[in-house]
Amino acid sequence: MSTTTPRVLVSGAGIAGLALALQLIRAGIRTTVVERAAAPRPGGQAVDLRGASREVAERMGLLPGIERRRVHEIGMSYVDARGRVFGRMSMADFDGNGAVAEIEIARGDLAEVLRESLAEADADAPGLLEVRYGDRITALEQHDDAVDVSFERAASERYDLVVGADGVHSATRRLAFGAEERFAHALGGYAAFFTLPTPADIEDGWFTMRFVPGIAFGIRPDRDPSTSKAILTIRADRNPALRGDRGTQQALISELLEGAGWHADTIIDAMADADDFYFDELVRIDLDSPVAGRVVLLGDAASCGSPMTGMGTATALIGAHLLAARIVARPDDLPGALAAYAADIAPFAEVGKKIPYGGIERMVPASRFGAAVSRMLVRVTLSKPFRPLMRRAFAAGGTELALPTVEMSEPVR
Repeated sequence: MSTTTPRVLVSGAGIAGLALALQLIRAGIRTTVVERAAAPRPGGQAVDLRGASREVAERMGLLPGIERRRVHEIGMSYVDARGRVFGRMSMADFDGNGAVAEIEIARGDLAEVLRESLAEADADAPGLLEVRYGDRITALEQHDDAVDVSFERAASERYDLVVGADGVHSATRRLAFGAEERFAHALGGYAAFFTLPTPADIEDGWFTMRFVPGIAFGIRPDRDPSTSKAILTIRADRNPALRGDRGTQQALISELLEGAGWHADTIIDAMADADDFYFDELVRIDLDSPVAGRVVLLGDAASCGSPMTGMGTATALIGAHLLAARIVARPDDLPGALAAYAADIAPFAEVGKKIPYGGIERMVPASRFGAAVSRMLVRVTLSKPFRPLMRRAFAAGGTELALPTVEMSEPVR
């Protein structure tokens, strides 16, 4: 195959895969996206754009679509069993660089923005994009200049480059790099989230949290004021019985929330009927390099830090931008392009895996005494005298990392 006009396969139609495909077809590169889900997946918790990720969204021409779908979120508050606030962290107090950013958007809505932009780019340059839902990669056979790919449903094809943007449990990573157990490191718990009707007494615009022994749970604003997102972080040892068993997962959540006060019962009641219920183990993915021959990993497949970092979507967008730029700049030297991408993304991937507040042991108390200590720490650290210190702590979290200088085609208008 001629690599002067490469043909790229992207596995995964999430944020990373869609963002990469958008930039590639804008630059005239033939791209196929394959997604094992039968259709686009709605829902997902709110994600933020700040620093380099916001700059990438601006460069890609996504901000107008994002602006129309932004979540109205003022900040984060902490409540006790009766719903009384004992700590607040407003977006304004931290200049948009605290726990809540200036731009917040639901993951599903951001994916919709990307799909709309892809449709526009495809209309301007027909024939470059193919998106296949309900299919997946089953085998990869690498050669010096190409990769032969087998699919579950479609016929086998040859591509110049295969990109694994298929999430923390990446099948592409397993096929090209090895078993997940080699790269996944358990972080001591699980995360869950889903949509629920907005309770009548929820403060408009505030992401409200409560923590009790074994679980931190919150209700977060949605774009539609009539609905909200339930966010749960569970402190628990790894349990294989929880993998893929919704009944067992929800039984664990109900047990931990029983008697927890505030809106614990509301969350339990809404959970059973939620059509976007998500539950997964909190793991970190560590790779020496996201490149193996002509297979490259992107987003959570390459460097997941778990939902606790709040950096997964940001790293995915930044990585998609950098990978696309390197491919476009060196279409006749894809190995060199991939090596440059690996160097570009390394500092962002490292920062994106850092968990704030000291990890799950600090975020979710193990006992009543621990919960009392956590409440005291929240009161102190979010008090006015401590705000300058907290601002510096958030600034040190990587939001100031500058994007490398890369050439990229202008967005198709």
